[in-house]
Amino acid sequence: MNKKLQMDEFDVLIAGGGAAGIGLAASLKSRDQSLKIAIIEPSEDHYYQPSWTLVGGGAFNVKNSKKKTKDIIPPGVVWIKDKIAGFNPNANEVMVQNGAPVKYQYLAVTTGLKIKWDAIPGLVEAIGKNGVTSNYSYDYSPYTWELVKQMKSGKAIFTQPPMPIKCPGAPQKAMYLSCYEWEKQGNLKNIEVELNNAGAALFGVADFVPPLMEYVKKYNATLNFNCNLVSVDGPNKKAIFAVKDADGNVTQVEKTFDMLHVVPPQGPQDCLIGSPIANADGWVEVDQFSLQHTRYPNIFALGDCCSSPNSKTAAAARKQVVVVAENLLASRSKKPMPLKYDGYGSCPLTVERGKIVLAEFGFGGKLMPTFPWLINPLKATKLAWILKKDVLPWLYWNAMLKGREWLARPFEN
Repeated sequence: MNKKLQMDEFDVLIAGGGAAGIGLAASLKSRDQSLKIAIIEPSEDHYYQPSWTLVGGGAFNVKNSKKKTKDIIPPGVVWIKDKIAGFNPNANEVMVQNGAPVKYQYLAVTTGLKIKWDAIPGLVEAIGKNGVTSNYSYDYSPYTWELVKQMKSGKAIFTQPPMPIKCPGAPQKAMYLSCYEWEKQGNLKNIEVELNNAGAALFGVADFVPPLMEYVKKYNATLNFNCNLVSVDGPNKKAIFAVKDADGNVTQVEKTFDMLHVVPPQGPQDCLIGSPIANADGWVEVDQFSLQHTRYPNIFALGDCCSSPNSKTAAAARKQVVVVAENLLASRSKKPMPLKYDGYGSCPLTVERGKIVLAEFGFGGKLMPTFPWLINPLKATKLAWILKKDVLPWLYWNAMLKGREWLARPFEN
């Protein structure tokens, strides 16, 4: 990209080209083709990350989760292939590493969150071998399935770090799909299964805990709460956990494993930490209903990077895209913002191959099922499996990233 084009002022600048960023660009263009829009995104590849749980369970080909960024940038949208270095909201500029600052009239921040692989000592060196894997990666999710197929006996440990993380149900989904395969092969009785969760509950929305506990009991898995992975010794197949007791005292416990599925800690991107647009924790500070910045009215944020207290899922971003598209354009036209985000998020809890508990909920844990007459939200169903495995990937590539908003408007307008 030449510097002259990069120095032009864009009507809307989108900082980040993940699900929320591409989806918003397409949504805005579908509403107003004349808008001058740019996306800042350094990655050549774009991933449909929700499929990686299924990859780790042997039910999805990982190659079908990746496309080239250049092939999904909406027509008429400028792609600035660079890394974001910082934000200067007082000058309406975003700094990039390899060019002049990019100017905007309106900014939408969609930087996602950072997977902190190096935050657990020994993990980077161990992962992808030594029986250490993670479904939070295109590269490692196939290794999860390799380990599951190979394992006949021993100890399998699944971890969950402190919140917030992408898709809070994913750590246990890895466990359920692994157990399903081991049970099918007749090996589950010889495998000791543990979920070591840094939090205090199996799932953040209490209504979904009973149907999930049915599967925990079915698979004879042990749940350890307030138990956080702090280091990994791959060659010796040992893991250290910080375990907090009822009085708040923390002790370190060493556990051996044959298979270790790790969910790394997650947090805001480096470009947001200490930024004038971020709160003290590094998330873009927005009103949770309008998704407009609380101090800079020409800035919006959506997806995993924003401070809204919703579950960080692709389904949440899909609803937020519509809210931001309409509210941003209304604000730009000096009109009242028409939409309120209701906190909707969805976590298809894959409890076995062929059945899912379709958890859909909003702010405060309010149940928000899309198809209550068709899919019982508190039961594991085959229909929810078909939705997750076959329908949602198609909708992602062909609707969300193309500006088609079927069932994407918030329930409360």
